[in-house]
Amino acid sequence: MRASIVRKSDISDSTPIFAVTEATLPDVLAGLGGSAGNWCAVHGFTGKPSTHQLVPGLSGERAAVLFGIEENGLAHPFALGLLARVLPAGDYHLAEGFSDPDQAALGFALSTYSFDRYAAKNTKICRLAVGEDVDLERLGIVLDGVRLARDLINTPANDMGPEELAAAVQSLFEASGGSGRIVAGEDLLEENFPMVHAVGRASLRAPRLADFSWGSETDPRVTLVGKGVAFDTGGLNLKPGSSMSLMKKDMGGAANVLGLASMIIAAKLPVRLRVIVPCVENAVSGNAFRPGDVLSSRKGLTVEIGNTDAEGRLVLADALALADEESPELLVDMATLTGAARVALGPDLPPFFTTSEKLGQEIADAAKDIADPLWRLPLWQPYMSYLDSKIADINHINTTGAGFAGSITAALFLSRFVDKTENWVHFDIYGWSASDKPGKPMGGEAQGIRSLFELISDRYATV
Repeated sequence: MRASIVRKSDISDSTPIFAVTEATLPDVLAGLGGSAGNWCAVHGFTGKPSTHQLVPGLSGERAAVLFGIEENGLAHPFALGLLARVLPAGDYHLAEGFSDPDQAALGFALSTYSFDRYAAKNTKICRLAVGEDVDLERLGIVLDGVRLARDLINTPANDMGPEELAAAVQSLFEASGGSGRIVAGEDLLEENFPMVHAVGRASLRAPRLADFSWGSETDPRVTLVGKGVAFDTGGLNLKPGSSMSLMKKDMGGAANVLGLASMIIAAKLPVRLRVIVPCVENAVSGNAFRPGDVLSSRKGLTVEIGNTDAEGRLVLADALALADEESPELLVDMATLTGAARVALGPDLPPFFTTSEKLGQEIADAAKDIADPLWRLPLWQPYMSYLDSKIADINHINTTGAGFAGSITAALFLSRFVDKTENWVHFDIYGWSASDKPGKPMGGEAQGIRSLFELISDRYATV
């Protein structure tokens, strides 16, 4: 995606893209001259939002692309992404009518993404040339982070198991001068990660936990925790086949955390970055954990298992307990955690949860400013009783609330494993785009990480 955006001064010629409305179209056509007006009339182009028209240089005038927008701007912040997938190969540049060139360029570039690890899908070279008003360095950092998250999610589980996911964490950090460790197999019990071990032990691919850091130890501590369930069968509470078709994306939280980490590292933000990813496969075998089991946890809480298909919060709980031990200034966890979040808000609007009003507002503001949709849901304490257990400290699913508030109760469960860190936020993401949309091709998707990169940059430095 980065290659699809170039500095205008670096290319000799490019075709201009004009943003037009039905009201401004006549003036733009007059400026183009020649037969541009007749060409649009013949093809019925009126400037309707989200439509476009290529105007060839038939009479000596310059060729151009016309793109319809709303009277008050682009119908969607990334609407220009529609062009990236339909324009002929070539170089283009933004001419006039674009109120936010950065967002327009980002939408264009995000839409050029293609996952081609197994088959070539997009050989067309379509580039957008931008002027000095676009921050090309920061744009490239964001694009690289989004690509990393998408690529990891799109890779099928046979090539992205617990070992490969942990290796992706290690590769990112060691290539950037960071360091850390991977705790695997039975060593998880020795190192006190009992729930990570319990969830992953039924798989032939051993569970593990990756824990890596980067940056100066004297800088503010920012810790990211990502759910790394490489594939989720549901365990003994086996999913039906139709519900397993997208389970390669159940490590989407880890993928997004790594995408965000890559942005922070590339921008050289002055933070002590730590990434913790529990990497497991929730499989079925004779030693699989069972509904009704009581597991110990790193925090010391005993956890009754209500359903083995709610495994993500278990591995996250051990990882969050580890992160909380050093009280980072900011603790973020991301997970493809509940279907309830999708029922409540749909696939494109991930909820987030935090006890910090200031942090919650900062995230909401960043999300609005850069068109990265997020919505805060409450950590409603009265619902904590839904997690009551008669034989353990807590049940990990809602067993007494008639199935209500699934995303909230999952977040409340996680909150029991964070008590030292003031600024903790949990994201319940979907990590997938079910169809091609502006800036979001079908497949694995980065959600929330552009907002978090904006927030962390504003808090600690500006690229």
